[in-house]
Amino acid sequence: MNTLTKFQNFDEVPVKQIAPGFFCKLVHTENNTINFLEVKAGSQLPNHSHPHEQSSFILDGQFEMTVNGESKVLVANDFVVIPGGVEHGGKAITDCKLIDVFSPVREDYR
Repeated sequence: MNTLTKFQNFDEVPVKQIAPGFFCKLVHTENNTINFLEVKAGSQLPNHSHPHEQSSFILDGQFEMTVNGESKVLVANDFVVIPGGVEHGGKAITDCKLIDVFSPVREDYR
C-alpha cells in the first residue's frame, strides 16, 4: 500500500460554505483539490480568476457558467475545463450538485 493512501468516510468531511449558497466538502490530495458542491437555486459566484486549472462537472440541476465572457447553461453530465488565469463565474438556475477539480491544490480552501 502506498504510504500516501488514506481511507476515509465521506460523511466525516466537514461542510464549508465558500460563498452564500455554495456548500462544499473539500478533499485535498498531493496535487489536487476536489470540491463536492451543493448549490442553492439563485446563488451566484461573481466573475473571478485564479491560477488553478478548474474542471467543473454538473451532477444534478442546471448551472449557468460564464467563462471568458461566454455563458452556457450546463446540466447533468455536462462539464467545462477552465485554464488557470481565465475569468469565470456562475449561477445556480436550480438547486445543483457539482464537482470541481482544481490543480494544483487550492491552499486557500484548506
